[in-house]
Amino acid sequence: MPDTIVSEIPGLNLRAQLEELAADLVVGGSGGMAGAEFADQFRRLAERAGSEGYAEAAGIATSVAQRLAREGARFDGTGMEADLSRLRQALDSKIDCQSQAAKSVPAISLAQDPELIGDFVVESREHLESIEGRLLDLERNPDDMETIHAVFRSFHTIKGLAGFLEFTPIRDVAHEVETLLDLARNSKLAIDPAVVDVVLESADYLKEAIGIVEGGLSGEPVCLAPADRGLLHRITRLFDPGNQTGPIAQIEVTQSLDTALSADGNARPVLQKPVDAASVRVETAKLDYLMDMVGEMVIAQSLIRHNPSLATVQDPRLAADLSQLARITGDVQRTAMDMRMIPIGQLFQRTGRLVRDLSRKAGKRVELVTVGEDTELDKTIAEELSDPLLHMVRNSIDHGIEPPGLRETSGKNPVAKIRLAAYHNGGQIIIEISDDGRGLDREKILSKAQKNGLLENGAHLSDNEVFNLIFEPGFSTAEKITDISGRGVGMDVVRKHVQKLRGRIEIQSKRGQGTTFFLRLPLTLAIIEGLVVKVGREQYIVPIFAVKELFRPTPESLSTIHGKDEMVLVRGCLVPVIRLYQYFGVKPKAENPCDGLLLVAESHEKTFCLLVDELVGKQEVVIKSLGERLKNISGIAGGAILGDGRVGLILDMDGVFRREIQ
Repeated sequence: MPDTIVSEIPGLNLRAQLEELAADLVVGGSGGMAGAEFADQFRRLAERAGSEGYAEAAGIATSVAQRLAREGARFDGTGMEADLSRLRQALDSKIDCQSQAAKSVPAISLAQDPELIGDFVVESREHLESIEGRLLDLERNPDDMETIHAVFRSFHTIKGLAGFLEFTPIRDVAHEVETLLDLARNSKLAIDPAVVDVVLESADYLKEAIGIVEGGLSGEPVCLAPADRGLLHRITRLFDPGNQTGPIAQIEVTQSLDTALSADGNARPVLQKPVDAASVRVETAKLDYLMDMVGEMVIAQSLIRHNPSLATVQDPRLAADLSQLARITGDVQRTAMDMRMIPIGQLFQRTGRLVRDLSRKAGKRVELVTVGEDTELDKTIAEELSDPLLHMVRNSIDHGIEPPGLRETSGKNPVAKIRLAAYHNGGQIIIEISDDGRGLDREKILSKAQKNGLLENGAHLSDNEVFNLIFEPGFSTAEKITDISGRGVGMDVVRKHVQKLRGRIEIQSKRGQGTTFFLRLPLTLAIIEGLVVKVGREQYIVPIFAVKELFRPTPESLSTIHGKDEMVLVRGCLVPVIRLYQYFGVKPKAENPCDGLLLVAESHEKTFCLLVDELVGKQEVVIKSLGERLKNISGIAGGAILGDGRVGLILDMDGVFRREIQ
């Protein structure tokens, strides 16, 4: 590269500053110098990187500076290798792209064959998900040769495809890991935690690199920085301890193994894993559109069936044809829903890596047990559930699980267990997250709630009501903040996510024995099963999962408190009454509750009754959005076209309760 070009790239000066700092760490850190001194240097590096447009590097440097400031005098220079490697990679990636731009040499362009690149991204990600799960199994059973072979084949496939597409950094890393695993499968290298660590680190690198490749599918050029030399060096040292200079062998992709000739004579990648001839990969967007069209078909069929003109036709054949149409429509609807269902095991698998890494960081021994990995749920729900599940597992490791020494003194197994289970029940999917740790401390939660002004002194709450206080924003009983959790964020986010998915959370906990969270979720977000109720001339859909029971009240069961709040006695407990006609400002058939019906519902573990005129029936309805202007109306979750062609509003029971008590 000409000198004039080098001088125009500010990242090179940043890179030099980073290497000076790395050298200082080797000398100063080993001498026990305070972390605060190095924190200032990283902070200055972050400021300069930010001002020169290196946002990713600035973020990493800021995070390192904050951690070193906390360590202070305890800092001894250890544990910095990974941070320095991430910083080098962040700088090198942009420097390399800037260098190519300065020389007017285009970066890797994906526009040449976006379909092939898209297949590479999808296939590689499938292999990487499989790799992560198999490596965790291999750590528990290092002599499982079948698993070693499977991981080897996955890296071999990624290497071959990346080599064909000239994604050299991806190819280089995959090749070195493949070499490492080849020694293991030939019994020349023992699988130990060090090997698993470096292979997992390599998989993480490949995920990031493939993410960059995917970002270029829009047609914009992307730039892959050269493979992380530090990572390559750590890999090769495992199978060549005498190699202190990193990999030097020429990497060669064997076309006979990794490519084949297409009909037009061009080399094309061959997928190494067998492809099931009975399956086909379909874009999620196409499935979404199919679900929308099936929903429209269901609505149209319902409109025909309830058409008043057909009620006067006495034609047995027409009636039989309509019944057949209803059956076929129902079958198509169920099939379309099944096409979006995926096993929850994929979500559990990602959690396994989290448990492994966080338990090590926390100095605890934790074993993950999974049950019901084949249980299926809607793909959208699985994606939305990922963050809440990770929050809860993180809190279990940090707060719920005791240190090994404390567990032994209390007579427990020093290896704690976190259990994830999934199963279907009553048209819902139930997900259990449990641990055998210390359990929730009722008195500690109450004390913290009173201190935060959430409760008045002397308030009498059930265990369930006390446990649900942990979902309040900013609530935390942690005595100190850690890198894992303890800032009072997380559990309120969990509840919001679950409520967004039209689900709810229940808690069971015993002091000293552990805690179990139950997530109750619908199988799909496209269709809802509800009770159609009538208030005056209007019809509303109440989600059936929120309804506990329905009854007609008697005069003696009704009462008021201080002439304000209307209550009804339900199974020995006073429950508030919300009149739906007042909520929506419609005219009811009768205002006397004894002439209507009360639906007993739940919101935030609080029970209340909803007064309606009558029950029309139970019905599965297709959820329709009300548009941008009406999407934030409290108490309304959406709309549905009913059998008579009229629109019914789907009630958001949490929104109804929150607005009524305010």
